[in-house]
Amino acid sequence: MNMIVSAAALAVGARHVPEFGRKKDGDQEEKSLDQRLAHALEEVKGFAVEFKTKSEAGERITTETKEKADKALVDLEAIRGEVTELSQKLAQSRRGGGDDEQLLKSLGVEVANHPDVKSYIEAGCKGTVGFSVKAVTTATGSGGGLIRPDRQTEIVGLQRQQMRVRDLLTPGRTDGNSIEYAYQTARTNAAAATAETAQKPESNYTWDVANAPVRTIAHWVPVSRQAMDDIPQLESLIDGELRYGLDDVEDAELLLGDGTGQHINGLYTQATAYAQPAGVVVTGETRIDRLRLAILQVELADYAPDGIVLHPTSWANIELTKDAANGYIFANPQGVAGPILWGRPVVSTKRIGASNFLTGNFKLAGQIFDRMDTEVRISDQDRDNFIKNMLTVRAEKRLALVVRRPGALVKGSLVIA
Repeated sequence: MNMIVSAAALAVGARHVPEFGRKKDGDQEEKSLDQRLAHALEEVKGFAVEFKTKSEAGERITTETKEKADKALVDLEAIRGEVTELSQKLAQSRRGGGDDEQLLKSLGVEVANHPDVKSYIEAGCKGTVGFSVKAVTTATGSGGGLIRPDRQTEIVGLQRQQMRVRDLLTPGRTDGNSIEYAYQTARTNAAAATAETAQKPESNYTWDVANAPVRTIAHWVPVSRQAMDDIPQLESLIDGELRYGLDDVEDAELLLGDGTGQHINGLYTQATAYAQPAGVVVTGETRIDRLRLAILQVELADYAPDGIVLHPTSWANIELTKDAANGYIFANPQGVAGPILWGRPVVSTKRIGASNFLTGNFKLAGQIFDRMDTEVRISDQDRDNFIKNMLTVRAEKRLALVVRRPGALVKGSLVIA
């Protein structure tokens, strides 16, 4: 904009226009408050000492003294409010850091110090002078330096899958590096009604011994010390991500581990393959029918199924099954009850693979033995971490899975021929 400035106004402006945000009386006001606050604190402290001394001596405190103490406390609280208000005003006046004088100068200072104005004054203030002043905008070099982005403290992470396979199994602990257990391989039950003095029938049971080694699941990530120090959420976020990574792989191992190398021998790997039980005729078999027949197979093996593991897509297809009137058969869109099919809880996990299923008596069939709970450790003693100011964050857990009764689990496909 163009400014027409008179010599008199310029002369006054050059001497008396203060810089924005730099008020001298603010320092005096702050000093006065400091003195009043110190006096009030000293007065309250004196009453406290007097009350303590008289209380220990068993002397009575007069009503007048109590009223004076109450007034001193009220005055102290008022001064504290003034201090808070002054601090807020000072913080507001110094917004943007208080160091960039080029941005904080008022329009009057800019006019008074403009080279054209100085030349006009030196020439005797004859006539008028005009010049343009840059508009204040959000561009770089103007008011843009005062604008600070609104930084959200939350760090947005990637999505996480909910794992619950461990919850189906019986928990346990171990102090060794392997679990040795006995399991029954055969049963010949010859029990029968027997006549008096007759020889009793002999039954036959056979057992064998197996071993489940403790396996380690671990991973690590490098992080700079500056990042850990400067971002408060980072340490807990990394801790959570590392733990989630272990749980994710554990879920896969418990289900699909093949027992080779350092892999766990998983539930699905050891489960009995599905075979339609005899004596049941199903017309137009569906996924729901297949799962009920698998439950029957487990029941015919003398076990009581207590869960079903399905892929999320397979479970969604089942829940979306409708009758002729378009009413949901198994699902209740307004309900809050957990997923249940044929009276058994359903665990939905992508780890089992599309179209696969696993059902059975999980609590009786398998047991987890934790050798070491999830441990997260941070160290700078790794390779050249010390000289690079880096940290290594490592997470690991150790566990063994024992499947004592593979016959209590049935696995198969939901693809209907």
